[in-house]
Amino acid sequence: MLVEVCYLLNYRVGPHAEQRFVAAVASGVLPVEELAPGDYARAASLMAAYSDTPLGFVDASIVAMAERMGVTRILTTDRKHFSLVRPSHIPAFELVP
Repeated sequence: MLVEVCYLLNYRVGPHAEQRFVAAVASGVLPVEELAPGDYARAASLMAAYSDTPLGFVDASIVAMAERMGVTRILTTDRKHFSLVRPSHIPAFELVP
């Protein structure tokens, strides 16, 4: 998901914001959660379940990781997809902003 964050930072804020973000990740200031093996299977099942939307791999992976980690709140500009998805551990995600 880092590539999507980098794209959005560069596109909406500028290249310096993207560079600072990558530097923060590289230095360990911002920890990165990797996909676990089971997240891929869950993402694939979410993509199939929401194929009429369609839900892409990035968003499905975020949902899978959130379910695994017990996350209930998601920071996103994509309210369309995340408001439709019904996670397995809660009725719906709290979307911010």
